[in-house]
Amino acid sequence: MFCIMDGLWLGVLATDFYFNSLEGILLEEPNWPSAVVFYLGYIVGIVYFAIKPNLLNGNYKTVIRDGALLGLLAYATYDMTNMATLKGWSLTVSLVDMVWGMIITGTSSLAGFLLASKSSKQN
Repeated sequence: MFCIMDGLWLGVLATDFYFNSLEGILLEEPNWPSAVVFYLGYIVGIVYFAIKPNLLNGNYKTVIRDGALLGLLAYATYDMTNMATLKGWSLTVSLVDMVWGMIITGTSSLAGFLLASKSSKQN
C-alpha cells in the first residue's frame, strides 16, 4: 500500500509541485538503491511502531493515530533537516510533505492492521 500510494503521489499527483518547488536540487531519476532501503526500512517501522502494538486491542483508530504520528515525525525529521541545511528548501514543501507523511503512513498502517487482523482471525 505504502509504495503504491507514494508512487502515485511522487510520480503522478505531486511531480510538478516538487520539481517546481525544488528546482535545481532534485535528481532527474531517483537513486533507486537508496529508495529501496528507505521503503523497506520505513515499512518495517510502520509494522513495528503502529501495527504490531495495536493488534491486541483491535482498535483501528489508534492504528491510524499512531501511523499518522509516525509519519509526521519521520517526514518532519527529513523536511526540517532539509530546511536547516539546504538552500532553496521551502516551508511550503515541508508542510505539504509532512501532511503527506501523516496521510500515507496512517493509511498504510490501517491497511496493514486490517490485513493482519483478518489473517490472525483465520488462524
